[in-house]
Amino acid sequence: MHIPPHDNHNKPIVDVNDALVPLNYFNIVKLTEGQSFDYRVPGYETCIVPATGTINVHVDGEVFTDIGVRTIDVFDGDPEGVYVPTDTHAHFTCRTAEAEVFIAGAKFAETLKPFEVRTKDLDKVQFGSDKTKTHRRISHILGPQYHDRVGRLLVSELFTVGAGGWSGFPSHKHDTDRLPDETRHDETYNFRFKPNYGAGVQILQREDNKPGDAYHIMDGSTICLDKGYHPCAALPGYEMYYFTILGGLSQRSLKQYFQPTHAEQLHTIPGIMDMVAKFK
Repeated sequence: MHIPPHDNHNKPIVDVNDALVPLNYFNIVKLTEGQSFDYRVPGYETCIVPATGTINVHVDGEVFTDIGVRTIDVFDGDPEGVYVPTDTHAHFTCRTAEAEVFIAGAKFAETLKPFEVRTKDLDKVQFGSDKTKTHRRISHILGPQYHDRVGRLLVSELFTVGAGGWSGFPSHKHDTDRLPDETRHDETYNFRFKPNYGAGVQILQREDNKPGDAYHIMDGSTICLDKGYHPCAALPGYEMYYFTILGGLSQRSLKQYFQPTHAEQLHTIPGIMDMVAKFK
């Protein structure tokens, strides 16, 4: 499903128990200097990630100061974040002229401990190639390295490298719990483009070798994925970014199932297997 760009007035874009992606939660909060935002999400662990701007975050009696280093847009440096445990009150205040803040969440019953993720803590991967039009890099904010501190939530930022190109390819899905071949993970994206009038396409093919759907994505588009193979692409001449939220049904680690028709492409894209291994 495609949710077009809109002013959500700091209300969840994907709320708890969403009909399509019940394992995910997503909000975008926009503040100006000195303004604050409070929230608590029963049944969901969350991660606060400034898209731009700097914030101070208070969680369960702990204070995390000066979170966020980007000023212009999401292409202006690396992300930072704060993990907020399930059913825990969080409060953050804008310290810069303005801030745009992502709140990513996944359904999880237990209440763990909050912690911060600084730029030095990111797990980064770069793979693909210009030749195959698949050159991209990922910054894992809540990646596999936090397997013992987070329940089910995976949060990353993905960039196409260069102008134009494909991501999420070879096409894969993760909509069924059937280990060791596949896990059920709902997924939510929020896209940005550089320049911001750029655009792209999100494909969703629910069954191998049967026609699917294509969504015209723009700066600020949100995509919710519950089922099917889902590659996406930026138009030539534009850089593409997307904020990625994954929530698992029975485990945190992701096991992707690659579309049989295109599985041989795994052997043509440099570094793709290293990317896959990061999630195990």
